[in-house]
Amino acid sequence: MKPELRIFKIGGGIIDSEADLLEFVRLFSKIREPKILVHGGGKGASEMMKNLGIAPRMINGRRITDAATLDLVTMFYAGKTNKQIVVALQSHGVNALGLSGADGNVIQAVKRPVRDIDYGFVGDLSEASVNTELVHQFLTLGLTPVFCPINHDGHGQLLNTNADTIAASVAKALSKKYAVALHFCFEKRGVLTDINDDDSVIMKINLADYAELKESGIIADGMLPKLENAFDALQFGVDKVIIEHALHINEDLKTTLWLN
Repeated sequence: MKPELRIFKIGGGIIDSEADLLEFVRLFSKIREPKILVHGGGKGASEMMKNLGIAPRMINGRRITDAATLDLVTMFYAGKTNKQIVVALQSHGVNALGLSGADGNVIQAVKRPVRDIDYGFVGDLSEASVNTELVHQFLTLGLTPVFCPINHDGHGQLLNTNADTIAASVAKALSKKYAVALHFCFEKRGVLTDINDDDSVIMKINLADYAELKESGIIADGMLPKLENAFDALQFGVDKVIIEHALHINEDLKTTLWLN
């Protein structure tokens, strides 16, 4: 039987609120199974860009990353945000290790080719992108990896990768060695039928449900890459995918995703 591994991805308003982030860290620190944390950048990077006169550009929930944007998000995601989370985890007795994909060549990406949209310095991942053995060694040593959304191409170029994609790719890679539960955590209790009603949680969604919800517009914008990555993870060996509120990870009101 494979040992259990829980992988949590946080982003959105949780990272933007210091109090909420610290509460999530406290809850996360109580988890006794081996665990991994993947974080996005929240709104802080976009706000800093606006202050510097750089207009943030998003298409279908994904950031367009030109050279100036890449410099800024590298500083913000791999520096400020990542180390704030690591130091908070250390204060709760979790021996956390902050990582970009370039550190130890733990995740290597490929620059997204230009098709209909030029996303700039954005990295795409495959299952082979993740250095599974190295991550496994970290976990064996009792370390908790904390991944930021910055990766590299192996040829000296940093790349920005959607944090949901990183979480799903790490989950798929580690599913060869672990029974993986992948948790997407943000400031809502799950996938909602009404964005203004926090109690309108859709408790279970399968692939057919997802297609209908997407067609009707109930699932849109930043939720699209989250669901796409979630179902991709399930199809490639991840045991369970859950979408839930970051401050209610021990409660039952959440969305669980199924293939059929």
